[in-house]
Amino acid sequence: MHGSILDQGLVNDVIEGSDTVFHLAAAVGVHTIVDKPLQSLRTNLHGTENVVEAAVAHKARFLVASTSEIYGKNDSDGLPEDADRVLGSPLKSRWSYAAAKGLDELVAYVYGEESGLPCVITRFFNIVGPRQTGRYGMVVPRFVSQALANKPITVYGEGTQRRCFGSVFDVVPAMVRLLDTPAAHNKAVNLGGKEEVSIKGLADRVIELTGSRSEIRYVPYEEAYGEGYEDMQRRMPDTTLAARLIGYAPERRLDDVIRSILEHNATPSVAPQRALLA
Repeated sequence: MHGSILDQGLVNDVIEGSDTVFHLAAAVGVHTIVDKPLQSLRTNLHGTENVVEAAVAHKARFLVASTSEIYGKNDSDGLPEDADRVLGSPLKSRWSYAAAKGLDELVAYVYGEESGLPCVITRFFNIVGPRQTGRYGMVVPRFVSQALANKPITVYGEGTQRRCFGSVFDVVPAMVRLLDTPAAHNKAVNLGGKEEVSIKGLADRVIELTGSRSEIRYVPYEEAYGEGYEDMQRRMPDTTLAARLIGYAPERRLDDVIRSILEHNATPSVAPQRALLA
């Protein structure tokens, strides 16, 4: 079944009869947020309210996927869940995603508190896996695609900004365990990887693992996203809470994350049929 989370009736029909809801549908990717800010806001705000409201109406426990973006410009060494949010101007579309997801968390939390239903909020830090594409700006699949084609790998900015990348194979089981853990209910929990790397270092790793002849081309932020774009120099999670609640300990390292994209691109597979709300 294909549809949109903005279709309230459809969302209600899909959730009816379910006892658990994992809400991961959203407008994502820097290009989407910057180029279509109003559509993105509607999807992320109204869509989340539709999903959570339907889950509560049908007495289904629910998990809402949030993002490390809610921390904004805070580039502290390991961001715990109670770290301060440092956001840029609300009139810059760059920060509209962070603002919307912050409100999504509040909606989920309040509905969970008032309904008494189990609710978990997960904050993802750059989660990567097979079938992910670079279409919306996701950096690992974009780099892999460029490397496989021996095209220049486009690094935005100076490439000194640092990130960590988590594997979907570590994160999905953690989501299920969190919703099964009463101590996690009505909490926000960071999920991500442990290995920190600069974006330039990521490009180097992709070139090495693919055996590519690609060279790195540095692209100014203004050229990639337009004038006034702001980036964070560091985005590293503190996953102590997840470790305490469910023993979260990511097993996949950065090379494993890159290879998961590489292997999928080298051997395309047929996506399974499923109900899809986006």
